[in-house]
Amino acid sequence: MSYIDELGQQAKKASLNLAKLATAEKNQILRQAAANLLAQTDDILAENARDLASAKEHGISEIMTDRLRLDLARIEGIAEGIRQVADLQDPIGQVVRGYTNLDGLKIVQKRVPLGVIAMIFESRPNVSVDAFSLAFKTSNAIILRGGRDAINSNKALVRVLRETLSDFGADANAVQLVEDTSHAVAEELMQAVDYVDVLIPRGSSRLIQTVKEKSKVPFIETGVGNVHIYVDESADLDMAVKIVINAKTQRPSVCNAAESLVVHEKVAQDFLPKLETAISQVHPVEFRADARAQAIFKESKPANQEDYAREFLDYIMSVNIVDNIDEAIDWINTYSSHHSESIVTTDIRSAEHFQDNIDAAAVYVNASTRFTDGFVFGLGAEIGISTQKIHARGPMGLEALTSTKFYINGQGQIRE
Repeated sequence: MSYIDELGQQAKKASLNLAKLATAEKNQILRQAAANLLAQTDDILAENARDLASAKEHGISEIMTDRLRLDLARIEGIAEGIRQVADLQDPIGQVVRGYTNLDGLKIVQKRVPLGVIAMIFESRPNVSVDAFSLAFKTSNAIILRGGRDAINSNKALVRVLRETLSDFGADANAVQLVEDTSHAVAEELMQAVDYVDVLIPRGSSRLIQTVKEKSKVPFIETGVGNVHIYVDESADLDMAVKIVINAKTQRPSVCNAAESLVVHEKVAQDFLPKLETAISQVHPVEFRADARAQAIFKESKPANQEDYAREFLDYIMSVNIVDNIDEAIDWINTYSSHHSESIVTTDIRSAEHFQDNIDAAAVYVNASTRFTDGFVFGLGAEIGISTQKIHARGPMGLEALTSTKFYINGQGQIRE
């Protein structure tokens, strides 16, 4: 029996055991898990320090290292995310609809768990806890495969979760960590159709592409964010500067950070110098611009076609000037990864036109794209941000981790 077969069998058994837990029991376990994580902060940070030291040895950039770093505030945020999930309504058992058909059969459609979820993710160790809390609340077992760079942090976090489950007499295999971080084992997990009901990859475009090519398990595409901000001709330029700076520089290593800027030609001459001056006071940003924008910036580099579609995850931003809002919409829809897009405008018709016609999971008016987050949206933690057009789109909370089942009750009916 292979390593993944063993984990899969244990997860399958755990998923059946989870169905026996009442909502109150699940909530109690989640709240205790949050408390236990806080109580073991020092141990978790010590393991995280090992990962950070290894990242430094391997020359990982500071921006990418930030995704890996844990501190007291981030652990408190992780614990708060668990508590939020515990406070949310449990969707399992909810009646989606109920009716009596023409044959007199009483038919009820209810929400049920997916079963076993596998998650492959990179760098960010908080994902292991976020994913567990959502999966557990919806009575799903989860197999986690994090990146090599966060292995010690993930081990420490999952150890606390498993110990909490065991303390309550619940099946600790409701959450399992793949400790072999080789690509071969990851690919085996992608093909574990006998055990895994759905796979959720969360990470780089390379990871997502690998899953597309190798996975036999149904998967939900998440995460890659070529995020745009469009500054309309009627925009409040001071507001636009504030929004662009926040969306680009607050945390450039995350998927809801802005990567691309689109500007109406009527405001470009005023806006771009204003932005360039203001953003340099926060953090230098390399602008890769089209010819018209280059003529306005004091410093920029010429953009190539690949730059317009790239998720930089760095202090780099592509810039394009357009003649009207429809050109902006066409441009964004061409290069978008369908994650999050924003317009800055004072024209309500432009705002509505933009939101109606942009093809993305989250479309903002006069706000930073950094808000695309399950925690911020009131979903508690999130297991990922779906960029697909399936049952789940945008930040994936509890309902996204459920399926439905039909319950049919009769009185001896047969079909003629």
